[in-house]
Amino acid sequence: MCPLPEDLVETLRQRESVTVVLDHKAFGVTPAHESFESAAVQDPGWHLVDVPWAADVRPGVLVTVTWKSAEDYVHVRTTVLDEPIRVDGVDYYHDYDPRVITREFDPGLSNRGQVLKAVRRLGRVFDDGSAVFPEAELPANCGLGRGKKGTFLLHNAVEQLLREGYVTRVTGSTGPDGELNYPAVDDQEPVELLFYAPLLEEAPLPGEAGEHGDGDGADRRDHWVNGFVRRLPAGKSASKKQQTLHQQAMEKEQIDGFTLEPGYTFVKRHHRNG
Repeated sequence: MCPLPEDLVETLRQRESVTVVLDHKAFGVTPAHESFESAAVQDPGWHLVDVPWAADVRPGVLVTVTWKSAEDYVHVRTTVLDEPIRVDGVDYYHDYDPRVITREFDPGLSNRGQVLKAVRRLGRVFDDGSAVFPEAELPANCGLGRGKKGTFLLHNAVEQLLREGYVTRVTGSTGPDGELNYPAVDDQEPVELLFYAPLLEEAPLPGEAGEHGDGDGADRRDHWVNGFVRRLPAGKSASKKQQTLHQQAMEKEQIDGFTLEPGYTFVKRHHRNG
């Protein structure tokens, strides 16, 4: 499906079918021009159905939809990024909405994946794709069970995500309407949150082999993750230990020579079990 802009709904809702022309560059390189028949359907918002999306048009990719009245067709096109980017292991070659990526990405069925899913899908998501979620609400939203066993599994999953650098503990606040705020707002009720920020890396050009395989974001089990730099919540800085580890990793050529800028920390090479 393809979301239909509101200003086109009245034009297309009464038609049994409409011609759609799709312009897209596969992996940002190879032009593709395709024409097909579609229809406007309400489910619950208005969409064009039966759109033959290419494999690299992932959830979150933005498209421009316009009505060419003189030629009597809908024009749909993607916009190529200046440089491809990898977001948490998934390669993007076209303009995207970071908020949708955060909401839609499936972290997998592992315990750590269930926690990350709750933070990303149920928390407050900001424009840059970062998200916050109350840690106290995790037991009711992770599906890891109740009682001592559930508490044990949840604790281990959160600690694993903290070690891996996927989340950070921060203090935020809740407004009168219950909305989560981070950083905390004065005179609001403080609340302990888990903060998630997407890991952004350079994606390999089409045809190049990346370190993480094919860039599909698969949650591979029992593997080593190379050290990487990750953004911290507002007002946070890397500890002396993390700065030292970052410098050591650079000296050993275990990572590219990126400077550890203020507001970023280094997550050392670690073993991941799912």
